[in-house]
Amino acid sequence: MRVDLFDFELPEQHIALRPVEPRDSARMLVVRPESGFEDRIVRDLPDLLQAGDVLVLNDTKVIPSRLYGLRVREETSARVEIMLHKREGADRWRAFARPAKKLNVGDRIRFGEESESTSCELVRLDAEVVEKAEGGDVALRFSFSGPFLDEAIARLGELPLPPYIAGKRAADDQDKTDYQTVYARDEGAVAAPTAGLHFTDELFRRLDERGISRQFVTLHVGAGTFLPVKAEDTQEHRMHAEWGTLSASTAQALNEARARGGRIVAVGTTSLRLLESAAREDGTIAPFSGDTAIFITPGYRFKAVDALMTNFHLPRSTLFMLVSAFAGLECMRAAYSHAIETGYRFYSYGDSSLLFRR
Repeated sequence: MRVDLFDFELPEQHIALRPVEPRDSARMLVVRPESGFEDRIVRDLPDLLQAGDVLVLNDTKVIPSRLYGLRVREETSARVEIMLHKREGADRWRAFARPAKKLNVGDRIRFGEESESTSCELVRLDAEVVEKAEGGDVALRFSFSGPFLDEAIARLGELPLPPYIAGKRAADDQDKTDYQTVYARDEGAVAAPTAGLHFTDELFRRLDERGISRQFVTLHVGAGTFLPVKAEDTQEHRMHAEWGTLSASTAQALNEARARGGRIVAVGTTSLRLLESAAREDGTIAPFSGDTAIFITPGYRFKAVDALMTNFHLPRSTLFMLVSAFAGLECMRAAYSHAIETGYRFYSYGDSSLLFRR
């Protein structure tokens, strides 16, 4: 399909730079393709679902994955920014480098204190560029490994706010709380599963009372989620792989819930992509562990997910393509027009939507 079919104009004032408080007071646009739109708030979610339905949430935890370093090459050096996006081993990450033209395979990058001294290894982290691909994508092998590398990244890294926020203000201590879900557990994401940012303990309590259960999966969201689609046709776009896992016990619980007539409600496009990656052709869900680069566009036949809770996405993005596949392109174009006209807040810190499958 032509990528320009997924374009739309968004006035800048609709881009949310901070979330609302409390989290579950955000607005939520309910979209039923057969019956139009309904303006609600996230706190209404228990009343919009049914007993027996199951929420599927992504429990990944965002790490401080933006690193600033100094490329060292013989007698010359240059400052570079590194955005980690996918772990490939105990001492190896894929990353987006900026400016990538300053890096060659074999270059060494030093993070931490700017001193060239080797007197204090605890405040410094080195990496070697072992591979360079298109679009600024590089593979880095670090001087530390495993938990020691994790500790160094946590100490030296910066929270990776999305570009449309980071370009307007710096990350601060409040973002360390705001940009994590209340149920974040498994470290490894470099972007938040933002639909989950709206949940509170009180909202979970009310969902429990309603008989709406929840299951957790893990998909480590990569920085590729922010990349624009530069191709003119969707068939020419390459998705970046992300690692995810869905346990056997979760698969069993979801299959049993569906057999009883319950609906599977994905909280976020990350949960949906993992569920659809794990789904068999008959709609049952199998355990899953590994990479997924599933790219969902209109025409895709959904196998596992009945409803989707998700924020409002960038124009021409793979995520707007996904929601258009789920509820219909014309329906979603109309829904986004309604959201803009009525003042909804967009993107990671913005409002939510609840989409029922076409």
